[in-house]
Amino acid sequence: MDIDPSTTKYLISARLSTDGIVEKPDIVGAIFGQTEGLLGDELDLRDLQKSGRIGRIEVEVTASKGKSEGIVYVPSSLDQVETAILASSLETIDRVGPCKARISVDKIEDVRVSKRNKIIERAKQLLNELMKASKVSGVDLADSVRQSVQIEEVVHYGKDRLPAGPNIEDSDAIIVLEGRSDVLNLLKYGIKNVIAVEGTNVPQAIIDLSREKVVTAFVDGDRGGELILRELLQVAEIDFIARAPAGQEVEELTQKQIVKCLRNKVPADQFAEMLNITQPSSKNGEKGGRREDDRQEKHRREDDRGRPRDRELKAPPRPPEDRGGKKLSPEQFRYKGVLEELGNTSKAKLLNDNGNVLKEVHVSLLADTLKEGAEGVVAVVLDGIITQRILDIAVEKNISAVVGVKLGNIAKIPTNVQILTKEDFA
Repeated sequence: MDIDPSTTKYLISARLSTDGIVEKPDIVGAIFGQTEGLLGDELDLRDLQKSGRIGRIEVEVTASKGKSEGIVYVPSSLDQVETAILASSLETIDRVGPCKARISVDKIEDVRVSKRNKIIERAKQLLNELMKASKVSGVDLADSVRQSVQIEEVVHYGKDRLPAGPNIEDSDAIIVLEGRSDVLNLLKYGIKNVIAVEGTNVPQAIIDLSREKVVTAFVDGDRGGELILRELLQVAEIDFIARAPAGQEVEELTQKQIVKCLRNKVPADQFAEMLNITQPSSKNGEKGGRREDDRQEKHRREDDRGRPRDRELKAPPRPPEDRGGKKLSPEQFRYKGVLEELGNTSKAKLLNDNGNVLKEVHVSLLADTLKEGAEGVVAVVLDGIITQRILDIAVEKNISAVVGVKLGNIAKIPTNVQILTKEDFA
């Protein structure tokens, strides 16, 4: 139905039913004929329509089983009172042509209100589209700038042209990733000492770098990530392992997640032992490959840089009488305090019978240090996983206690070594 918006303020909707078959002209004729003279000259329908105060009367009618039903629309530019009177006059019509008829007014709609509602709804749509376009435009702009900077920073390292960050050659410590997308994600957050393996076959360039630098392998938290780790641990001299949360990929991690994963890295020898992987000979302190003093120097450079720099300062432990839960012996309470001091450092402390620290070493050097000489060492506290190898050395060197973050895959638990983990102090 078409309504002239310039003349219509109100729209009368009336429902019609007849006992016979009628058509639109019959209904319109009945409306004009049966209301003529009913409301006086001022509200005569013909005069109102001529003057434009009443619009064209529209009828929608259907016939079924010898009867007709329909809706009558009367547009009005009269005021509310006159429109209501006109609407009520329609209900006096009782015949259309030869047929009995009934008309009842359904409603009088203020067309201006409907228009305003439509305007509001459309304005909302337009505003949402505008805001969405502006937001996307802003994000695209920032992403475009950021991506262009990342692409400029990506270098190609070695004969295999591996994607890497600009600091890959100058840094003493590097992060080995799976692919180019991972490199781009870490570059986005300012981590530039990165390089990608680009497949499960580890390139010689990665192997060579691992002999000179402190290497952290940072892989996805899925089966593919584990396969790459197995390959890396067997052919390269990896020092630490970091993994994305289970089911997630490094390329989709946020800055906070990346920092957390790197903080929670574990020594590679412990990880390899849990997976029963044989590492290159120099990783076990034997001759061959990179010399042992090179390896020690490599870790000394890392310690000199004070990593990790952002370790939280820990409050001093409460005395035994202040803590709830399990009752700890004085020795156990001392071990607990030392373990808390070591939090997130990947280091180990060797204690004598008085609880004094004889030596502090990197966890990856712990086994070799104990083998070389453990005179006076009564307890070992390490910020790492307690492995079978550490326990075997403890038995050999008559060390009475080994304390760590958690217990690895242990096949043989010694009876003469006290083993404690974080869970025992909870």
